[in-house]
Amino acid sequence: MSEALQKTITLILLIALGLILRGKFKNKEQLNGIKEVILSVALPATIFIAMMKIHVEASLFFIPIAALAFNFFIYYFSPLAFNFFGVEKDSSTGRTLTMLLPSLAPGLSAFPFIAEFLGEQGLAKAAMADVGNKFFVLIFLYIIAMNMFLKNSINEETNMGEKIKGLLLSLVKEPINILLVLAIVLLSLGVSYKTLPPVVADLFDKTSAMMTPLVLIFIGLAVQLKEGRKRLVMSMLVFRAGISLFFSAALIALFNLNDTTLILLAVVVPLSSASFWPFAHISVFNLREEAKGMSKERRTFDVELAVLILAFSLPFSTILILGILSTGSLFTHLPTILIAASVLTGLGVIPTLVAKSVFKGAPSEA
Repeated sequence: MSEALQKTITLILLIALGLILRGKFKNKEQLNGIKEVILSVALPATIFIAMMKIHVEASLFFIPIAALAFNFFIYYFSPLAFNFFGVEKDSSTGRTLTMLLPSLAPGLSAFPFIAEFLGEQGLAKAAMADVGNKFFVLIFLYIIAMNMFLKNSINEETNMGEKIKGLLLSLVKEPINILLVLAIVLLSLGVSYKTLPPVVADLFDKTSAMMTPLVLIFIGLAVQLKEGRKRLVMSMLVFRAGISLFFSAALIALFNLNDTTLILLAVVVPLSSASFWPFAHISVFNLREEAKGMSKERRTFDVELAVLILAFSLPFSTILILGILSTGSLFTHLPTILIAASVLTGLGVIPTLVAKSVFKGAPSEA
């Protein structure tokens, strides 16, 4: 058995373990507790180790800009396809999709696999990409959500400056970002992971070891394939994956990337699941509208749709990323990426095409 196949089977079994244990974690607070341990302890420790072992280069700072470019690409491009999928852009469904589709949550859906298949160097570069994504989901999407909310509301006042200040503060306080900045400062002072006190290094090693098993078990625990608008959600997610691969192919060709790790990162990071942060923004404004007694039909966002997108997005992205990384160097070739992009885009639009054709072919009532 090849090493890649063995790793893939092990990771799948950890997800399966989470599925088996779902009966033990019926409380939402229990799941949130596990997620908090991942995002505040295991993941920051892993990223800190990876950053401390990397050689800092000026080119590294291009990575968050590339990730931010992807966020804006999906933000501006995906609404152009809404009419095809029967979604009105200026509706609660359209606004919810606009918020969630451009966001990324690589911490839960990509980092464990990147760490396993691309090593610490790959993980450190992926962490840099998430810096750009964090600014997008925390700051830009909050401003967009605020504007959507104000446009949909009457006589609603809010202190934009205070809200942005609070979001910037939360960005600074986030453990991942604190350790990321700390690692860059230490490296600039000539301190490497090998020169850290043994007790400190051992602490980070132990906490980092929890990341992959915890994340994969959490994925198994958190999968919730609820009934509802599953066809719309899956079609949009598959379509998003397809155009994401087209973006990756353009990025690789434009900058003539030839490093295997960078190419695979350019492919898999944009395939990460949708982020929980836009959902948090949506929830804030939904609570305000609920307190005013506004009906669900008139509200700015569709919270139930947002939950459904998150529920489908995490397992879907996990399967895609794990599948791509387990194939070795197959997805380092532009033709392969373009074929996969075309297939996924096609799979995303086919259900809608079929539904439209069936509807047109149905006999009209007299």
